[in-house]
Amino acid sequence: MKFTEKLVSRVIRLWRFLRRVPENWYWLEEALNQKNAVVSFLEQKRASDAAMRAWRQEFDQFVAMMAGVTERLPVPKEDVNAQLSDRTATTPIDRHYIYHPAWAARVLARTRPAKHVDISSILHFSSLISAFVPIDFYDIRPAPIELGGLHAGVADLNNLPFDKESISSLSCMHVLEHVGLGRYGDPLDPDGDLKAISELVRVLAPGGDLLVVAPVGRPRVVFNAHRVYDHEAFAGYFLPLELIEFALIEEHGSGGLIYNPPAQVVREQGYGCGCFWFRKSAGPRSVFEK
Repeated sequence: MKFTEKLVSRVIRLWRFLRRVPENWYWLEEALNQKNAVVSFLEQKRASDAAMRAWRQEFDQFVAMMAGVTERLPVPKEDVNAQLSDRTATTPIDRHYIYHPAWAARVLARTRPAKHVDISSILHFSSLISAFVPIDFYDIRPAPIELGGLHAGVADLNNLPFDKESISSLSCMHVLEHVGLGRYGDPLDPDGDLKAISELVRVLAPGGDLLVVAPVGRPRVVFNAHRVYDHEAFAGYFLPLELIEFALIEEHGSGGLIYNPPAQVVREQGYGCGCFWFRKSAGPRSVFEK
């Protein structure tokens, strides 16, 4: 039977079934409302099935090739591990978490601190930078890491264990938006982020540099994942610190860091990434001021 004949036959059977059970019209209506999601799922399933078929063919081909040469390594079937999603046209990246540590590393390359303190940023940043700059890393959850040049400790961002104006080089990246939402076991507090910011400002030494990264764009709380800030309002939370540099990582697109982007471009983001370099100095000034 040809494909079109099979399709017609199925439609006729469905029609007869629906006529016998009128209530199922409502089920069909709901299914049609979810059409795009269903089609997307089926397309992904079809691609996955095709990839698995291709994988099986390649496995059999590889085993046959191994039989024709001296085996250096066995290919036991019980150890197979099908990887079906890596054949992409470009190398996939998480743009937020590739670019913001790269931005911070470039700032430290310019400031060249004798020592740096990081509060709860992605640990890859401290682990790499500690090869060149001694780093103390602190998080509310202990980090079981041992590397030369890197000390890991425990600290509550709302009550940092440092003296006032005692740290000359400090970072807290993709962290503040979570404070007070309970995601990491911290107590619920709508102003938890503001309290954490006041602590960062308190411990920063005069002339010291503070690197902060946070989601920017349409302001809102996405409970209990994160907050998204208006970038200018967020910078204002850090007064009297001076904003030395601001860079944007767009939510979508293929570009990298955009330095001093137009305000409208930032506000159009649903979940952009804002990189803020602050310095504690005598006179408060912001690059956003006209």
